[in-house]
Amino acid sequence: MSLVFVDCEAWGGCPSVGQLTEFGAIIYENRKTFHGVLVERPPVALRSAEPSSRKKPSFEKEIEVATAFEAWLKAEASPPFVFVSDNNGFDWQWINDLFWRTLNRNPFGHSSRRISDFYAGLVGDFHETQRWKRLRITKHSHHPVEDAMGRHLNGF
Repeated sequence: MSLVFVDCEAWGGCPSVGQLTEFGAIIYENRKTFHGVLVERPPVALRSAEPSSRKKPSFEKEIEVATAFEAWLKAEASPPFVFVSDNNGFDWQWINDLFWRTLNRNPFGHSSRRISDFYAGLVGDFHETQRWKRLRITKHSHHPVEDAMGRHLNGF
């Protein structure tokens, strides 16, 4: 079993109205990282642009990235692959959508784990879901590999 910490960057509220632009992943057991880039980051001045002016990747590019991510998981991690995220309600939907639309499968299966819930269990308080963030080793930068790595290095 491998814990795979994932962070996604996207615009729009969900896959049907937005776009996954890039994501990062790190395997807990060996610290191997993956950076999936679907759309190159625009210059800072354009990051707040209207969605209609934002680029969308071709379906071929999405297939290429999903295939590479799945191959990386199979080469670097041990199944079952456990998807772990800070906000899995957000991150999971993008990765699940990418895999199912392009490969008609998801190597993570049908579930994910949320770091905040793990922390709440450790401290014995179901409502304590945010204090763990002060333990981050790296600043939350919105670069998906750095953000996934920062969560991983905390020991979560």
